[in-house]
Amino acid sequence: MATLTFKGGIHPYEGKELTKDKPMVQITPTGEMVYPLSQHIGAPATPVVTVGQRVLKGEKIAEANGFVSVPIYASVSGTVKSIEKRLITTGDRVDSIVIDNDGLFEEAPCMSVKPIEEMTKDDIRALIREAGIVGMGGAGFPTHVKLSPKEPDKINYVIANCSECEPYLTSDYRRMLEDPERLVAGLKIILLLFDHAKGILAVEDNKPDCIRRLKELVIDEPRISVKVLKTKYPQGSERQLIYATTKRAINSSMLPADAGCVVNNVDTICAVCSAVIEGKPLMHRIVTVTGDAVNDPKNFIVPIGTNYAQLLEAAGGLKVQPEKIVSGGPMMGFALYDINVPVTKTSSALLCMTKDEVAKWKPSACIKCGKCLEVCPSRLMPSKLADYAEHAAKEQFEKYNGMECVECGSCSYACPAKRQLVQSIKYMRRTILADRKKKS
Repeated sequence: MATLTFKGGIHPYEGKELTKDKPMVQITPTGEMVYPLSQHIGAPATPVVTVGQRVLKGEKIAEANGFVSVPIYASVSGTVKSIEKRLITTGDRVDSIVIDNDGLFEEAPCMSVKPIEEMTKDDIRALIREAGIVGMGGAGFPTHVKLSPKEPDKINYVIANCSECEPYLTSDYRRMLEDPERLVAGLKIILLLFDHAKGILAVEDNKPDCIRRLKELVIDEPRISVKVLKTKYPQGSERQLIYATTKRAINSSMLPADAGCVVNNVDTICAVCSAVIEGKPLMHRIVTVTGDAVNDPKNFIVPIGTNYAQLLEAAGGLKVQPEKIVSGGPMMGFALYDINVPVTKTSSALLCMTKDEVAKWKPSACIKCGKCLEVCPSRLMPSKLADYAEHAAKEQFEKYNGMECVECGSCSYACPAKRQLVQSIKYMRRTILADRKKKS
């Protein structure tokens, strides 16, 4: 029985049965492709193409603009139509490169790579940066930065986040099941950067087939082990995952490296393998298209830049008009008012639900039941923090550790009064962070 976990958390309806047994299918996009220049935390990439220029699949179209930034590559061949602001899943309009896909998919040469045994650590990090790899679990932090801590000799664990605790999502599950060799190979590459580290494949116990296969693959790997976690949300949150696997705790003022850990998502680690071994830049990702409003839910291998509407069409379209469409999972995803937005490096799912249950909730006064405290993985007092947020009491909010919230939404899910606790807390956290930025 799995014993590795954290205090708190919830057990929402998983919804994974809709797509867990659906193998990954390649999408062939048509029409225009949109590449936002801000697909990662840090400075937006800078275009290196001009309007009217023809580009090839795998050709760099935007260069990294600083250390905390990464380049972007075309995932199709075609002609640069424009460089203009386009809508993305968060509702923002950001500078984007728009390419008219010619449907030929002519490819540029791959990046030049040497045999892995001839590469230095700096060579590996440089390839990962040049490939444009970022955290593909949602955060979008440039991977080469994460793999360049100030004191690499103090890194004890490289953790592969294989939990996929968000309801409905099965993209990482299918990747682990269909391409586990690439995952293990990518983890071994990352371990080459940290001489004193061990690798952990951290998998929730609702994925026994993945656990079995990964254990078979690492049986002769002394530096890698598979650790089985209790199925619980938000098990995949970085802080909770580190605690569950190593019993080391971090807070909002710390990085995982401060606890001797590096954490990477499944698809990110696979992208590292493709870049370092094959010289392939990041051009695709796995996206789950699911929900009870979708005719044929599936997992797709999607070229970055593809329109979400094409994903929905490839999944057979809609059975009925959904009341809510979400990019990502139901707990931490973004509600969409327009599906004419592009797939980016951090897109994980398109979820279409026939009922918007949250919109029908009628919040009432707090009944002092304490359920939000019980489920909070950060051991906070969400009801009190939400009160402070609603009254703009910034000092009290910070005094009671509101900045330690991981914004998982467990409190809102568990609240019998249907208070939108996490929304209030999230807004206050954004306000305080903005104030700090102005003062710095």
